Amino acid sequence: MNKFWIQTEEEMLEAGEKIGRTLNSGDVLVLTGELGTGKTTLTKGIAKGLEISQMIKSPTYTIIREYTKGRLPLFHMDVYRLGSGEGESIGLDEYFDREGVVVMEWGTNLSEELPEDYVEILLTYEKDQGGRLLELVGVGEQGQARADQLSKVIAEDKL
Repeated sequence: MNKFWIQTEEEMLEAGEKIGRTLNSGDVLVLTGELGTGKTTLTKGIAKGLEISQMIKSPTYTIIREYTKGRLPLFHMDVYRLGSGEGESIGLDEYFDREGVVVMEWGTNLSEELPEDYVEILLTYEKDQGGRLLELVGVGEQGQARADQLSKVIAEDKL
């Protein structure tokens, strides 16, 4: 089961923290969801799990924010304004090869430039239910295995 019901901001932060505690260097997470579904909030939790104490801000205008003071560096990206083929302009490949974790909002905009294996986290606001659905989908064989591992971690002490 790779789907989780998130009803509060606190639960979104907790899910992110659980994910962050288990991330390894080279992990790539692509966050997909409409505006206001919790992508940056989830990233704040991930940063906490990576033991990053810096304030996490949305990289909407800067495209990339680097947080290097933690268990692993976090490269937080918002590629909403980039189109297919524009990843090269920000040195996207270099981030995939660096020591650290990539968390990319709106990453499906650059689907052709993503690595072979990654975890997509789909966030959907369910107005009728008053919360968000968080779903982990692995892309590639290793990505699927990683999505399954992260799902087990989130499921511990069920949200």
